[in-house]
Amino acid sequence: MDIIDKKALKLGVIGCGKMASAILGGVMNNNFLTKNNVYVYDINEKAKNDLVFKYGFHPLNSIEEIVFNSDVILIATKPFVVSEVLDKIKLNYTNQLILSILAGVKIEKYQSLLKNAKIVRIMPNTPALVGEGMSAVCSNDCVSDVELNFVYEFMNNCGKVIKTTEDKMDIITALSGSGPAFYFRIIDLLAKSAQKLGLSYDEAVLLSSQTALGSSKMVLENNFDIEQLITNVTTPKGCTEVGNNVLNESDISLIFDETIKKTMQRAIELG
Repeated sequence: MDIIDKKALKLGVIGCGKMASAILGGVMNNNFLTKNNVYVYDINEKAKNDLVFKYGFHPLNSIEEIVFNSDVILIATKPFVVSEVLDKIKLNYTNQLILSILAGVKIEKYQSLLKNAKIVRIMPNTPALVGEGMSAVCSNDCVSDVELNFVYEFMNNCGKVIKTTEDKMDIITALSGSGPAFYFRIIDLLAKSAQKLGLSYDEAVLLSSQTALGSSKMVLENNFDIEQLITNVTTPKGCTEVGNNVLNESDISLIFDETIKKTMQRAIELG
C-alpha cells in the first residue's frame, strides 16, 4: 500500500474478545475507520454479536469470508489456535496486511504458513479498555513504512504506541502486556496495608489508585526523571524518607526482576 485511504479500507477481525473490543472501541470512537468497512468473526457468536450490536459492524460466518472481504486482517484469537487460523487464512490470502495481537507468536510462525506475508505484531494491554493502553508494534521486511505508520496510528486510538523490533517483544510482553496485573496487585497490597491501620478498603483503593494514576502522569510529563520526582516528594527525615528506606532495604527490586524475567520466559515458551 503506497497510500492508505482509511475511509475506504476494509478491516477484518478474527476474534472478538475483550482486547479486540477495546482496540476497536478506540478506533471507532475516534472515527479512524468507517463502521461499514469493518467485518468481524468469532467462533463465539455472542462475542461477535456484541460487537456488531455496539458498533454496527458486518458479522461474517467464517475466517475465509473475513479474508475475502478485507484489506487488513486483525488476528485476535487465543495463541494456541494460530496454526488453525492461518491454515484458513491462506485459502483466500492475497497479500493483505496482517496484524496480530497474539502473545508470544513470532513473525516466523506466520511466515512458515503464509509465504511473503505482510505481518505486524502488536503487543497491546488491557488499559486500552479505558483509552490508556500501551502498545508496541514491530513488523517483517514485507511491510512498508506507510503500512507500519498506519498500524501505529491505528493503535494510537486507544493509548500510546512505540515502534520496536521483534527481539524486544517478549520483554515488552512481560513489562506492559502483563504489567497491568502487576500494578493492580501493587495497588491492592498498598490499599490492604492501609486498611489494616484503619481505613476502609474502598477508601484505601481509591487513594491508592488515584495516587498511582497521578504519579504515572507526572512521570510521563517530566521526561521520565523518576529519581528527581522521588526527591521532590521526599523531605529529609520526613515520612516519605522512612518509607523509601524500608523499600530500599528490602528485596523488592529482586522480586520485580524475577517477576519480569519469568513472565518474559513464559512469553518465549508460547512462541
